[in-house]
Amino acid sequence: MKAMKRRILTINGGSSSIKFALFEPGQPFQRILGGAIERIGQPEAVLRVKGAEPAETFSRPVTAPDHPAAVEILMDWIEQRGGRDNLAAVGHRVVHGGPKYSEPRRITAEMVEELRRLSPFDPEHLPEEILLTEAFHRRFPHLPQVACFDTAFHHDLPPVAQWLAIPRRYAAQGVRRYGFHGLSYAYLMEQLGPRGRVILAHLGNGASLAAVRDGKPIDTSMALTPASGILMGTRAGDLDPGLPGYLARTEGLDAKGFAHLVNFESGLLGISETSSDMRDLLDREAGDARAAEAVALFCYQAKKWIGSFAAALGGLDTLVFAGGIGENAPVVRERICDGLGFLGVELSPERNFRNDPLVSTDAGRVEVRVIPTDEELMIAKSVSHLLDLR
Repeated sequence: MKAMKRRILTINGGSSSIKFALFEPGQPFQRILGGAIERIGQPEAVLRVKGAEPAETFSRPVTAPDHPAAVEILMDWIEQRGGRDNLAAVGHRVVHGGPKYSEPRRITAEMVEELRRLSPFDPEHLPEEILLTEAFHRRFPHLPQVACFDTAFHHDLPPVAQWLAIPRRYAAQGVRRYGFHGLSYAYLMEQLGPRGRVILAHLGNGASLAAVRDGKPIDTSMALTPASGILMGTRAGDLDPGLPGYLARTEGLDAKGFAHLVNFESGLLGISETSSDMRDLLDREAGDARAAEAVALFCYQAKKWIGSFAAALGGLDTLVFAGGIGENAPVVRERICDGLGFLGVELSPERNFRNDPLVSTDAGRVEVRVIPTDEELMIAKSVSHLLDLR
């Protein structure tokens, strides 16, 4: 029982899902199980669990009309497995840490109030993440909880990569370029080890890129919010600042409506008008021009960011693909890298098709790698280090 209490539960709350995993600290960390409550707010919500043993692997429908209902389902399931007695701590992925939080911190009432004040930075994620921490505190009041911030990796970007070209008085309010997917990038750099000039491409339903020199981040594609940068599944990416005014004048679209438009109706879904899922679009592109255009725009924008970051880095030594698309879509990697030969990028068709860890040719000057990312493991390691659970 003593060893059982060293286990760490990780929570990754999204707009329509709650992902979780259970780890046993050690050398190496052992993932006991993982799972998710998916399609929150829809009639076909489901609880999925994949355990080390077949008996712990299952999928069952649940009634989860909103996040409060979903988290109650999750905590009921946790209690059925032994509840508080099996856990040493809970680690939460918190998308936005604002200007204050640059490293994992134990969650307190004071932090929760600060996160409420930060909610205008990220109204699509922070309210649900706060709800999750409070729900766990009510059910397990003495269980330590730790916040791991997705902005932390980028916290010390060079000032020139932080500035937004708006009046300086807003900088005093914390309005700057932050960057996200930091837990993923921290994991990727841990796997790579010390390198020179690196571009990391986390490409999934949410997508961003980061430039790293000698282990230190120097720039990233996302900015104040996760809606910026490259287009994503349903997020627009970078837009003309005049667009909100145009839509306000022509359609009466207010700030709330515009936020919904660029976060949930745009990106691959908006261009294709059929799906936000790259797998669907690749299946349909031969007979659906809109699907083909969505894929083309995604690859084109990723290529542009790689080119701009190579300029900022003064060259390129390693390019890494991660995330659901980056890890599993050889054709997308091929199209992104096509035309980057001037940087020294040269893919091996055979390695790329097999999703090998190294997909570049031996003769290419740039190593192109595919690394499956693991945000949950980084959360568990951060919790273990902070609370000295090793």
